[in-house]
Amino acid sequence: MLREIEVKDLDAQMLDPYVRLKENQLFRYFEPLPGLFLAESPKVIGRALEAGYRPFSFLVQQGQARREAEEVLQRCARMPEEIPLYTAQEDVMRRITGYGMTRGVLCAMYRKRAPSPDEVEALCSGCRHIAVLENVVNPTNVGAVFRSAAALGADAVLLTEGCADPLSRRAIRVSMGTVFQVKWAVCRQEVLPMLKRHGFTTIAMALRDDDTMITDPDLKEAEKTALFLGSEGNGLRHSTTCECDRVVRIPMLPGVDSLNVAAASAVAFWELFYRNSSISFQ
Repeated sequence: MLREIEVKDLDAQMLDPYVRLKENQLFRYFEPLPGLFLAESPKVIGRALEAGYRPFSFLVQQGQARREAEEVLQRCARMPEEIPLYTAQEDVMRRITGYGMTRGVLCAMYRKRAPSPDEVEALCSGCRHIAVLENVVNPTNVGAVFRSAAALGADAVLLTEGCADPLSRRAIRVSMGTVFQVKWAVCRQEVLPMLKRHGFTTIAMALRDDDTMITDPDLKEAEKTALFLGSEGNGLRHSTTCECDRVVRIPMLPGVDSLNVAAASAVAFWELFYRNSSISFQ
């Protein structure tokens, strides 16, 4: 059920998740239990609810924004636990958030428990196409990769511990909520040996003397494919590139040797996942 509370005092402790706490503080909000994250807009919040995430509280702009969020709010009103619904006029919301919010609604949501190594292995065993992000630190890039993964046939995304948080507000917003559609996990074990145990052909996106074009027809022969994408500055670690089964690059015109990791992921997913999938795409 929802308990509506009009917001007038910005110093109220109940607004801490929206006003004063940084994302790393939200992450540790219930430490040692999983903490909170912020989702924005009815569409994104709806996707999070469908993925099994539970609301902690809402912050909603009164008026048209409240009406646009009504379907999501009604879903939460039927939940057995009490959920605070903080409402405010637009000028108050701007003072809270610093800018006009998308669709005028924020939801603080409970994080889920991080999967165990066995659960990560079980996730991988049921996949055919996996994207692996290694130390991709920009949340905008992480969000964009998730959006391409959802659109172009990645069954899951694995991230090393050095990556930006997929549940950061920026990553969620850029992904348009697809972080809640694609299976994903932060891996605390060595990723390459695990994927090879499960029969994946491992492919590194990198520039090397012995690399091959991503359009190489031999790449389509792999039954299961794991594509490794590296950090914005240095790319993949040398050890990762050396241990992968194949090293590939995207062909491009002279004068440019690489693409941003988010753009490269879209091209690679199209070529390696979308064009090699039995899924019916629209």
